[in-house]
Amino acid sequence: MDRRRGNGGRGGLVRAGLVPAAVAFSLVFSSLPLSVQAQDYSFSSVNVEGNERVEAATILKFAGIAQGSAVSAAQLNDAYQRISQSGLFETVELVPSGNTLIIRVVENPTINIVNFEGNRRLEDEELAGLIKSQSRRVFSPAQAESDAAAIAKAYADQGRLAARVEPRIIRRDGNRVDLVFEIREGGVTEIERLSFTGNEAFSDRRLRRVLETKQAGIFRRIVQRDSFIADRTEFDKQLLKDFYNSRGYVNFQVLSVASEYSRERDGFFLTFNVREGQQFRFGSITTVSEYEGVDAAEYAEVVKIRDGAAYSPLAIDTTITKMEAIALRDGLDFLRVEPRITRNEREGTLDVAFVLTKGPRIFVERIDIEGNATTLDQVVRRQFRTVEGDPLNAREIRDAAERIRALGFFANADVNANPGTGPDQVIVDVNVEEKPTGSLNFGASYSVSNGVGFNIGLSEANFLGRGQFVSVNINVGTDNQNSSITFIEPAILDRDLKFRFNAYYTTTDNDNSDYSSERIGIQPSLEFPLNEFTRLEVRYKISSDELSDVGGDTPANSSPILLAEEGKEITSALGYTLSYDTRIGGLDPTRGLLVRFNQDFAGLGGDVEQITTSALGSYQRKIMREEVTLRAEVEGGVVHRFNGDTRILDRFSGNGKIRGFEPNGIGPRDINAVNDDALGGNYFAVARVEAEFPLGLPTEYGVTGGLFADVGSVWGLDNTVGAGGLTVDDDLHLRAVVGVSVFWQSVLGPLRFNFSHALKKEDYDREQTFDLTVSTQF
Repeated sequence: MDRRRGNGGRGGLVRAGLVPAAVAFSLVFSSLPLSVQAQDYSFSSVNVEGNERVEAATILKFAGIAQGSAVSAAQLNDAYQRISQSGLFETVELVPSGNTLIIRVVENPTINIVNFEGNRRLEDEELAGLIKSQSRRVFSPAQAESDAAAIAKAYADQGRLAARVEPRIIRRDGNRVDLVFEIREGGVTEIERLSFTGNEAFSDRRLRRVLETKQAGIFRRIVQRDSFIADRTEFDKQLLKDFYNSRGYVNFQVLSVASEYSRERDGFFLTFNVREGQQFRFGSITTVSEYEGVDAAEYAEVVKIRDGAAYSPLAIDTTITKMEAIALRDGLDFLRVEPRITRNEREGTLDVAFVLTKGPRIFVERIDIEGNATTLDQVVRRQFRTVEGDPLNAREIRDAAERIRALGFFANADVNANPGTGPDQVIVDVNVEEKPTGSLNFGASYSVSNGVGFNIGLSEANFLGRGQFVSVNINVGTDNQNSSITFIEPAILDRDLKFRFNAYYTTTDNDNSDYSSERIGIQPSLEFPLNEFTRLEVRYKISSDELSDVGGDTPANSSPILLAEEGKEITSALGYTLSYDTRIGGLDPTRGLLVRFNQDFAGLGGDVEQITTSALGSYQRKIMREEVTLRAEVEGGVVHRFNGDTRILDRFSGNGKIRGFEPNGIGPRDINAVNDDALGGNYFAVARVEAEFPLGLPTEYGVTGGLFADVGSVWGLDNTVGAGGLTVDDDLHLRAVVGVSVFWQSVLGPLRFNFSHALKKEDYDREQTFDLTVSTQF
């Protein structure tokens, strides 16, 4: 393309427009005598010259000069300004000629094409969506400058504050121009250092983990959250406030955020100046009724706040939600719970009185949803516990807004209650901005025992706009393959009733054992809440499980126990999982408890009649100003078969349950067989404890350390006659392992390096002193 420059650049755009017009106007009037400039004019005619696309009547309307009327020099100047500011003309001249006023104009050219040069980070299509200048429209220098600013802002939002955008024009015949935006993207402006002043209760290292913005580390070219984005700072301030408020610092403030350019002008030093204030704890907790006929005793029973616990707004909100649920159950539509807080500065306590009052009679007229081009209205509407005609509950509206945002379908979601058609009516307006919810993932995994594996996955979190989840995953490892299809309907009949369907196909080929297996099955399930933290899942599973190729080419070298288990069996089972989990939504952000109990009953048809039971209890707590995390787990299981002996495919192997051993590395083993086969056990039990703590390295490296200890065992067989007719030892033998861990939040995903040593083991156990687990998607 011939790109000979005409008047270009920001200066070029000005020279091509308003400056020549102003010069021309001033020259015309400067040539008049002063006495003439001071007098009034009367033009019998007004002629327009030079216009091609714009009608003369339109230009005369801009001028506002009527034929035959007296016009002063100031009014002529005003007419000139109005015509120029219309944005339609490159130059404007007003030339009095006797009784005739001549208006000479040169129209702005038409844009032939719009091009972008120098852009690599943002595609042409994305940039075209940011600007208003378009082909076949009249060129406007002001609009071109505005478009350049919009492009520069898009780069700034990606942390490229040094980006520069220059609009240039290339003259073409026929009064046309090519508009070219020359872009110098510049480098990413990174956060070289994140620091805090005024903080005493929590260290800089702990507070950095709260922020969305991250400090630049060794992978600064890959990690994007270490880029400086001004808008993100406001979000970080809110995160800090929420963090401190949830820990009892009700007077916390972010006084200022100072950003300073580095000497090389390629990074920022960001400093948050905070005022923590005093930490408050809960004092006396009471429940009072000011609603006639309502007894406060029933409402007081749902209060779970402990005296002396750190004050938390979440604890207040959760209690109010429980109380309002009782009111709705009893038909008290307008009962409101008002928390009245009395502050005791000296003792550092907050006394809370939950007061039951009668709120105003205001109803929800309707719920309007806008911006959802793909997502169905019902997906958004079912996040409300309120429907049209119900009494207004402001807290429920706020909770619904949080549930809508938590869906993950929208980049932005605003929920507001606005006045309705009557004084007792409100309209709830929901404005959402959708974002992509599908993904195609290519990944790799690695473990010391299984080697390198690869996977591909296709998922859609908002299938057909119905809020349904669909995924297809294929994983291929050195000795195993795993494929699955998953479908989840999160709200059957628009209720908190989750339906899940899973189909799978897995194969193993001598995966650290001397046999192969093939499993195929389907498992539908339903999950629903029993209370705030407790959920119940009921499921049905039918599967075909085949054990084959025991011993490979030399089956005589294998255990007769495994040889007797060869073949295919059909399993048809009903099961359930009961879980209690306070880690999400709990009242205390420093601790969490998970208890899970599973049972599966096989025997509804098929070849297997057995019960499999397992349970898990896990507790986590943060101590030492939340710098150290302590975890403790207890887990166990038992499988009992009624029609024969259990098979190794149904028994517990200990894989992943006790660290420091290879898969199939512990439990009953036929050491008399040449292949030294692991047999698994009908029982397992293990206790695990660990601590995670900082190592003193910069936070941006994402590296922490840990110590762990595991104690447990796998034991118990139905058939203990191994090779040569000798009895296999299936007694309960405890194993004990201690070790150190290195945790790394890398760009590849969370990595964990375990270095372990077995304090107690059996001679035939297979120890694994080092283990690395990595999973990544790219």
